[in-house]
Amino acid sequence: MHGDSHSPVGRPAVVLLSGGLDSATTLAIARAEGFQCHCLSLDYGQRHHAELQAAAAIAEALGAREHRVLRLDLAGFGGSALTDQTIPVPVAGVDAGIPVTYVPARNTIMLALALAWAEVLRSRDIFVGVNAVDFSGYPDCRPEYIAAFERMANLATKAAVEGATLRIHAPLIHLAKAEIVRRGTELGVNFALTVSCYQADESGRACGVCDSCRLRRAGFLAAGLVDPTVYRPG
Repeated sequence: MHGDSHSPVGRPAVVLLSGGLDSATTLAIARAEGFQCHCLSLDYGQRHHAELQAAAAIAEALGAREHRVLRLDLAGFGGSALTDQTIPVPVAGVDAGIPVTYVPARNTIMLALALAWAEVLRSRDIFVGVNAVDFSGYPDCRPEYIAAFERMANLATKAAVEGATLRIHAPLIHLAKAEIVRRGTELGVNFALTVSCYQADESGRACGVCDSCRLRRAGFLAAGLVDPTVYRPG
């Protein structure tokens, strides 16, 4: 990743905000570093919209400059339990390998859209909450992927060609879930606002058994902090 001698204070940054625990913590980190945060969420045909409502609440609570939601129908392709209602979300525990909750090309598409907005904002900084420690094995969450996207972005944009190097910030990428929970708590994130569940109901209540729920619950337990997640009965 590229270094930058310029102070981030007051500079615009695009922050990808899903409404979950990781992206909320990433937004808090970007704000703490002094960036003016422009949050971007994607309505991509996921199973529920509770996470988008959560994203709006988080953006407001953490003082984002603005929050936009773009609609993009990845359900038109499907291929994932998150975008195809006929593929069940796994609930038996986190297994090795890439699970069916992986959404083909999702992070590449989201980062590309963040890149487009960053160009318009004349921003040189994009924040994304990917994690490669306690995660579901998605290939587009790995450090080498983020580094490769950053290299591509600096080949693709007018600003970079003219000398304004762009940086993809992934501040959580090497942190365990418990460390992310602690960091977010230190920065004042209200995790009760966040929705991590792959199959939350429209009120945002979690199933408690999908991979994301299991990783989230284990993170709070390991951090020694109260888990504010609201679970569905049953």
